[in-house]
Amino acid sequence: MAQTPAVEPFSTRESWLGRLNRRTAHGDRPFWVLVLLFALAIIGLVGAVGLVVYVGSAEARGLYGLSFLTGTVWNPVATEVREASYGAWPAIRGTLLSSLIAVLLAGPLGILIGVFLSELCPLRLRTPLSFMVELLAAIPSVIYGLWGVAVFVPFFRDYIADPIANSLGTNLPWLAGPVATGRGLMAAGMVLALMILPTIAAISRDVLAVVPSSQREVLMALGANRWEVIWQSVLPYARAGIIGAVMLGLGRALGETMAATMLIGNSTRIEQSLFAPATTAASLIANQLPNANDALHESALVYVALVLFGITLLLNLIARLLVWQVSRGPIGRV
Repeated sequence: MAQTPAVEPFSTRESWLGRLNRRTAHGDRPFWVLVLLFALAIIGLVGAVGLVVYVGSAEARGLYGLSFLTGTVWNPVATEVREASYGAWPAIRGTLLSSLIAVLLAGPLGILIGVFLSELCPLRLRTPLSFMVELLAAIPSVIYGLWGVAVFVPFFRDYIADPIANSLGTNLPWLAGPVATGRGLMAAGMVLALMILPTIAAISRDVLAVVPSSQREVLMALGANRWEVIWQSVLPYARAGIIGAVMLGLGRALGETMAATMLIGNSTRIEQSLFAPATTAASLIANQLPNANDALHESALVYVALVLFGITLLLNLIARLLVWQVSRGPIGRV
């Protein structure tokens, strides 16, 4: 009886090459590895930035600790009878208030612009108006700051700030005067609102434009008018993207440097009035870091950068949670 010759098994090297060829035949695995590397690089970059500012602020953290966040005096000049003192609260307060003013002004207006461009604008005007909105987003911040100093601040001081301070300011300390130069929290917040407005409007327009037509047709078939369709169907469907647009604008307002430096007045004193000069974390760092008096002064400024870094990460986390929570709810209502 003839014996069947034994089949020689593939070598380990050949089987490994065969598996590699199968996995890379359509490019899925290399693409997955490439995307993973870029994602890890972004995480590593964020971690590197955090590590640099954490290490650079070691001296100020060791001296002041968490009391640095609530300190109200920022005086880097030391004399024979007075030591230098650093507290970040004026910069933190100015950053949060100016960004809040910007979002409160630009958020609703940007959403309305997005609604108009995606739902109500005539087709012949939609493209040029959308282009103009995107063009505003591309203007450098220093141009906004220069326009604010040369054009907006004199108008704001003479026709808005002074009349309000002389009338409502007598009873409301937050609107009290006198308004000397016009530069302050309110002026900076209003120009920041103009800067983030194109971002919110453009993203809102894009989000609303991809809402399925069925969302509109259902309510229109039930007899709803145009406004009811937008308010009850289109906006609820796109609310997660709209919240993302607003939070993206808030992120830009928090980190804005040049325009805030030119318009906010750069005063480290805490004043009740929104018309008074103030400072932000970014403008404080930009103004004083190149001419730091000593190592402690430089470390304190890096500590301010660490605080701003933490605020930005925290707000981004809150934004992600809001988007996730909103996206879990009902899409629309009838």
